[in-house]
Amino acid sequence: MRIRVQASGVNPIDAKSRGRSDDSDYVPNHDGAGIVDFVGEGVDPARAGQRVWLWAASWQRTSGTAQEYVTLPAALAIPLPDNVSFETGASVGIPALTAHRCLTIGEGGPAQLAPDTLTGRTVLVAGGAGAVGNAAIQLARWAGASVVTTVSTPEKAVLAKAAGATRVVNYRTEDVAEAVRAFAPAGVDVVVEVAVAQNSAIDAAVLAPGGTVAYYACDEGDTLTLDVRAMMMPNLRWQGVFLYAIPANAAKNGVAAVSRALADGGLRGGEEAGLPWHRFPLENTTAALDAVLDPTVTGKSLIVFPDHRKRKGVHHP
Repeated sequence: MRIRVQASGVNPIDAKSRGRSDDSDYVPNHDGAGIVDFVGEGVDPARAGQRVWLWAASWQRTSGTAQEYVTLPAALAIPLPDNVSFETGASVGIPALTAHRCLTIGEGGPAQLAPDTLTGRTVLVAGGAGAVGNAAIQLARWAGASVVTTVSTPEKAVLAKAAGATRVVNYRTEDVAEAVRAFAPAGVDVVVEVAVAQNSAIDAAVLAPGGTVAYYACDEGDTLTLDVRAMMMPNLRWQGVFLYAIPANAAKNGVAAVSRALADGGLRGGEEAGLPWHRFPLENTTAALDAVLDPTVTGKSLIVFPDHRKRKGVHHP
């Protein structure tokens, strides 16, 4: 199907992928939201005109969402509830699906999040002001978990609170392990980890027996060293998460859960939800990509489009 893009979400992988394609016509960005304006053979004609959110648009393809129209397999265009903005729809995709995988990969956890599926569990989210961290906080709280998160500044603490974190720890001014253990004396069940090489000792110190560290990011050259006996005796698990290679059923469960959370209001976007939007026009795509790699910029970069249905010279079938 072909989608008329209304907003394109920018992720770190989009910025880091620049220059890696041999195709000079490569268009970046995995995530987005828009309106289906044309469907191909084998697709339900009723989907034409449907509002959708998009994910993995440019994974192993050269045509992402940073353009007015994008053609994708129908399975990557998910119905967007009428009460959810295109900006929010473009913000979920890769971050929310990664967060869902991290939250459901542990021992005895649910395969698909829904209200009360994490009731009684405690989650530590490292980096609660980032896109994946924000989604993890929101999804975990929607599913009933208690959530403690780490941030580096008071400003980011405000954002993590807005996302719904129960306890926010400033890792520059507090002893993280001590603060997390005070919040969860029995330990945390899952750590959603953005910096596993740097935080492994803290994670090991705060995990409950049978707990899981789900890590989804790294810097070039990062290595992880663990005390084998100390990890083995309490049956701790260290699980890498690379969204594009997870089992098909896990991806399907994630899409279903994210869609339900959006409809329920359990997954929101913008500053009031702890993830400020930084909007760029299409001609400033380079600046939008640069912003997601800038450590001084907190929030979500979006490329937004005017309603180009009314533009002269644009053909619509």
